[in-house]
Amino acid sequence: MPNITGSFSGRTTSQTTVFLQDTSNHDLCLMEVRGVQKSQDEKWNNAKIVYWGTADLIAGSGPQRGYFVNEHADGDRDFGTFEGRIQTSGQQATMEGNWKFTGGTGKYQGLTGGGPYKGRLTSPTDVENNWDGTYQLAAKTQAA
Repeated sequence: MPNITGSFSGRTTSQTTVFLQDTSNHDLCLMEVRGVQKSQDEKWNNAKIVYWGTADLIAGSGPQRGYFVNEHADGDRDFGTFEGRIQTSGQQATMEGNWKFTGGTGKYQGLTGGGPYKGRLTSPTDVENNWDGTYQLAAKTQAA
């Protein structure tokens, strides 16, 4: 499986927070983030990413999970899931976890792989994320 590494800077385009009353500072969050990937692997360099994530936070920290789609210049897409943890300390919020491909369209159909990610909020609406891992494109079948 080839190795892959990259990063993206994104901006929150939609966010909803429900403030729960069961315990102090308990929030359920849903957000959409859009950005552009940077990678030495040309397959992912400049791909447009959109991800949708949920977070169950107490005092700014807790689990997160969600879905992502990368749209490549030729219109093909890859997609997958992520799961991790948000940690808030003072004014700094960081994210860390794992992502995995679950498929794609065109040349990314049958794509598998995944790896870890680490990120941070640089403002209330801006995200920076670094990721790495491995991937495997599905073998092409030929008609007999």
